[in-house]
Amino acid sequence: MKKDNKQIEEKAVEKKVEGETTSTPKETSKLLKVIKDLIPYIIILIVVILIRTYLITPIMVSGPSMNDTLQDGDIMILNKRAEIKRFNIVVVETKTEPIIKRVIALPGEKIKCEDNKIYVNYHLQEEEYSKGNTCASENAEFEYELGDDEYFVMGDNRSNSSDSRMIGPVKREQIKGTTHLILYPFKRFGNVN
Repeated sequence: MKKDNKQIEEKAVEKKVEGETTSTPKETSKLLKVIKDLIPYIIILIVVILIRTYLITPIMVSGPSMNDTLQDGDIMILNKRAEIKRFNIVVVETKTEPIIKRVIALPGEKIKCEDNKIYVNYHLQEEEYSKGNTCASENAEFEYELGDDEYFVMGDNRSNSSDSRMIGPVKREQIKGTTHLILYPFKRFGNVN
């Protein structure tokens, strides 16, 4: 019996020397417990990545073009799946940088600026959120007929905004989503129109 035990021990030592390692059921059990404990965190990480990629993501307002509605430095939530409607605040991807503007006219509509007033399909738009001279730029008075996939966007601070008056209508694929919820600063937390 002692001889059998000694032979078993020698074989075990030979395996360790050859680079083979054996794990005990106790070590395997610990490893499975660690993996089991990590699974919820891995799932949470995957869900967060998917949400940020396909549904919502934080954004920061940069510049004064949306004053007084939005302020430079406001942190907001961008909804990547929302339907785009007139007067929504949207993030538009341009050649140089993303911009935050308000949708004024939708695909297929006619937009005109005359006497510092905006007309969409010949109807005067009530714009209580805008400030500044709407038609005060090198393209002072303008008229566009939008294509099937074009939107006309403008900043609320009309005299200090680079928008569709300068860059022209934007395509749907350039619009990354809508935003209406300020997260920070906390004193401004809430929905905006």
